[in-house]
Amino acid sequence: MEQLTLPAASRAEGTVKLPGSKSISNRTLLLAALGNSGTVVHNLLESDDTARMLDTLKLLGIAIDSTSGGLLVKGCDGNFPNKGSAEKSVDLFLGNAGTAFRPLTAALALSGGHYTLSGVPRMHERPIGDLVDALRQIGANIEYLGNEGFPPLKISPANIDVSKPIKIRGDVSSQFLTALLMALPLTGKQADIEVVSELISKPYIEITLNLMAKFGVHVLRKGWQRFTIPANSHYQNPVIIDVEGDASSASYFLAAGAIACHNPIQMGLGVVGVDNNSIQGDVKFAEELQKIGIPIIYSSSMIMVTAPKQKIKGFDLDCNHIPDAAMTLAIMALFAEGTTTLRNIASWRVKETDRIAAMATELRKVGAIVEEGADYIKITPPEKLTPNAVIDTYDDHRMAMCFSLVSLGGVPITINDPKCVAKTFPNYFEEFAKIVS
Repeated sequence: MEQLTLPAASRAEGTVKLPGSKSISNRTLLLAALGNSGTVVHNLLESDDTARMLDTLKLLGIAIDSTSGGLLVKGCDGNFPNKGSAEKSVDLFLGNAGTAFRPLTAALALSGGHYTLSGVPRMHERPIGDLVDALRQIGANIEYLGNEGFPPLKISPANIDVSKPIKIRGDVSSQFLTALLMALPLTGKQADIEVVSELISKPYIEITLNLMAKFGVHVLRKGWQRFTIPANSHYQNPVIIDVEGDASSASYFLAAGAIACHNPIQMGLGVVGVDNNSIQGDVKFAEELQKIGIPIIYSSSMIMVTAPKQKIKGFDLDCNHIPDAAMTLAIMALFAEGTTTLRNIASWRVKETDRIAAMATELRKVGAIVEEGADYIKITPPEKLTPNAVIDTYDDHRMAMCFSLVSLGGVPITINDPKCVAKTFPNYFEEFAKIVS
């Protein structure tokens, strides 16, 4: 297994240009493909997840070309050219890209074609039953090719009827609701969705609704329980769309500054490509830093952290609104005085790995005392971090990026399979090395 050893460090300063947001990139690609003309996408994330979406769209017959400063995606007006046949379906491999697999499942279920969707072994362990159940309510023809409730899937043509409200759970993954919302305009009819449990990760639904509006579909909602797609909704391509910098990726550098900026007068550590007007929920990570005493400065397309005036105190936080960035807070707990508790993080269990279990296991390697529950993790830091810990990353990009921050505690740390960061931030470790010393 490839390994990367990060040397002991104690300072973090400078600026980092963020890669494009994964959530925005893959949603934008699919919406552009479903639109009625063409969109040039600027600052698209170049990563494994977006590569899976691009490869899939091309297999479905979508024309995608490089152009000056971006990628031109030519929409199919809601009708994928390549529909396969009963004898030979279109075989689509989505890796471990949930932001591609879930929305494509819904869109293809309404497209009248023959498709097989599969991924890496971990993708086949990530639940999709709630989305499939919702699609079957309107007549979708979806079969499980392995374990019930999990990929891989076979999708066949079906008669779709959206005359009755579609009920879907919202307490496992917000991607299920996102997938439904993005696909239902393909019917051209009014469709109503009822969320029958507490909706988690609401900011990701806000990203979906915001982007759908940019493509001409305005969803009506009543609180977070009922959503209505108006009749005669059709995706219309904006000429150009700029993908924001990734707010989840910003969290690692903002945390680095919070841990290891030392001079409150001089420049701290800034991330370029996102600000407090972002449509991404994880931008609120900066607000959580402010709550625990970290100075934050906002400017146009930039957020900067400067040295705190005193040592961070342990904190207790409901993280439902920042599920991905909350992982970074788990590492910051190692640098706090006292115990930190992160709550309402059940969605960690069904991500690229079981992130609660993985985080607990790896935090213990650096000396932390950790208590984990179904939807929380409690972390008490050691007096001194254990040097030369070897961190397993579970093919999870966020585990690798999070644990790089441990080196700022003045201890070397070894990251197993560092290239797993290619899922969202292929050159993360090069950028990290530029700002630490």
